[in-house]
Amino acid sequence: MLKIHYFASIREQLHKEEDNFCRPEGVKDVNDLLVYLKTTDPRFSEVYKKTPKMLVAVNQVVASRSSELSDNDEVAFFPPMTGG
Repeated sequence: MLKIHYFASIREQLHKEEDNFCRPEGVKDVNDLLVYLKTTDPRFSEVYKKTPKMLVAVNQVVASRSSELSDNDEVAFFPPMTGG
């Protein structure tokens, strides 16, 4: 089961804080998950178009698009951070 959290403007645009579902077959890394979400969720696809540089964390560690996923991982999506 993947637990997916959405934060800040991503959460606001999706109108949800999280999703929980079994890791789909063929979803082996973060990039595969992004493709899956963009393909199956039109709202996520629109959010991704607006925020293509969203940050991703896997199990509370910042991850790259090539980071592998396992069952029971926790994935979080954040908008890009700016300094100040």
